[in-house]
Formats: sequence, structure tokens, C-alpha cells
Amino acid sequence: MRAMVLERLREPLVLRDRPLPEPGPGEVRIAIEACAVCRTDLHVVDGELPDPVLPIVPGHQIAGTVDALGAGVEGLALGERVGVPWLGSADGTCAYCTSGRENLCRRATFTGYQRDGGFADACVADARFVLRLPASYSAIEVAPLLCGALIGYRALRLAGDAPRLGLYGFGSAGHLIAQVARHLGREVYAFTRPGDTRAQDFARTVGATWAGDSTARPPVELDAAIIFAPAGELVPLALAAVAPGGTVVCGGIHMTDIPAFPYRLLWEERVLRSVANLTRRDGEEFLAVAPQVPVRTTVQPYPLERANDALADLREGRLEGAAVLTMAS
Repeated sequence: MRAMVLERLREPLVLRDRPLPEPGPGEVRIAIEACAVCRTDLHVVDGELPDPVLPIVPGHQIAGTVDALGAGVEGLALGERVGVPWLGSADGTCAYCTSGRENLCRRATFTGYQRDGGFADACVADARFVLRLPASYSAIEVAPLLCGALIGYRALRLAGDAPRLGLYGFGSAGHLIAQVARHLGREVYAFTRPGDTRAQDFARTVGATWAGDSTARPPVELDAAIIFAPAGELVPLALAAVAPGGTVVCGGIHMTDIPAFPYRLLWEERVLRSVANLTRRDGEEFLAVAPQVPVRTTVQPYPLERANDALADLREGRLEGAAVLTMAS
């Protein structure tokens, strides 16, 4: 099979021919049709996440079909459409796992970081952690839902019942969660890189009430805000934008350092919290809700061999929506 492999941090991925992987006990092999590109992939490639397993095949928004079953796998059939998200496995026995918080498991492994991911023709995955995909989406349409949308959905739930919701960073996750928020009757206020009028126009097309620069004050006080951009300097700005009692959720796995800010921004019972990974329940709930909205993905396809171009376009903010690698040779 073909695979785009990260062999050294902060260097381009390399196209390699690899043997087709065989599933072990409890695993399935997936013939990959599409894999969306996530900012977390950038954090892995750029060395911003500690101790990745190298060499590694990045990618954790995988859509494909089951084409081999390992010993002991039940409940999945050959040919079934499935997705593979960031959370690749958890031990299932620790206090976090047994209390429905497997996203915090200390022995969890992650797709495209510690387990080979989806920038390839095939991968193997823990059968317990794959997700069945809605029939109404093609592979290229559903792939971006498998990380940004799932993390965004968890962040949206943790933000509470916020009638006025701010979204800082309006890329893949932002444009998907904006649609869910509008479906729930929320007003969405979109914050983009300063001067990025294209992204602001895009935000309005998916239902944002207002769109402006990340440094701007919105026209109203927000009830909550979600920060998708990995920029710590946005935290004080978001706290200043939310009303007393409001919540700011940091939705990324990596963020630059948060600068010092005056206590008055946190006072009046404002809450600052993070979201870590996702649970299988998050995935199952969101993939049931998405067709009802319906959530529409805006995608820019790239052939597998152009994975480095997709990463560069994401890094430089040149994308509208999500980059998706396609595997047809």
C-alpha cells in the first residue's frame, strides 16, 4: 500500500510503499477512501506534541470500509462503512474509563500519533473505537466530521446552553459547529484572523450573525465562546467578550502560552476550561445528529501524494473549510 510517512519531525512527509497491515486480535483493517487533514496533524508534524511514535503515518479523520477482521471481533462486518477518530484505544479498566471519561485515560493511544493513521491506502484500528458512518454522507464529506466536529461538539456541550456563542477560529471545526449551533437556535459570532474577510464572508454563509477580526469586540456580550485557534492570546480576548457567568472553552490539543491577564476578566463567575480528546459517546451522538441538521462539510480535496501541500495550506490559512486526502490512485 501507499503511505505518506512522517520520518523526522519538522520535515515533509515521505511517500513510501509498505506491506498491507494485518489486523491483530480485536482489530479491523480498513480500506481507506478519504482522510481529512486536521490542525492536530500539523502539531504532530511540526513537533509541537511530545514524543510521537516515529516513523508514523499521520491522519485521524479516516473514512473507509472494513476489509479484514482480527480474531475476536464482533459486531462489525466486512464491507461496513466506518470511521476512525483521534482516540484510538483506551484501557477500559481505569477510573476514567469506568466513569465514562475514557478521553482522559492515562493509557490511551491516539491515531496518527501513536498508531499509524489515515494518510495511506489502509490502516488497522481497535474495533471498539471505530464509528459507524451515516449513509447520507460520502467518504469525502464525512471525513472532516471525525475530529474537528466531534471535538467541537464536545466543546459545544461543555459551553452550556449559550444563546450567543462566539467561535474563535473559523476553519474546519468552526464551520461545522456553527451549523449545529444554529440548528439549536443559537446566535453565532465568528472571529477570524485579522483582515481575513474571505473567512468572515464564509462564516456568514453558514449562518453566523456577525463575523469579524479575533481582536474585535462583538456587538453584544457573549454567553460562551469556543476557541479553536491554537493561539493563547485569544483567551483574554474571549474572556473579555463573554458576559458574567459565561464560559470560555479551549478546544485544541495544543495552544501557545496564555499571556498574563487581570483577574477582573475571570471574575464575576466566568469559567475557563479545556476539552481533551473525545469519547465514543461523543462520536455516536454527533454522527446521529449531523444528518438531522444536516451538517454540510466544505472540503478541498487533495490526492494522497499531495499531503504536504494540504498541510502547508492549512498551516498558512489558505483553506476554506477542510482539506481531505483522497486515496484513489
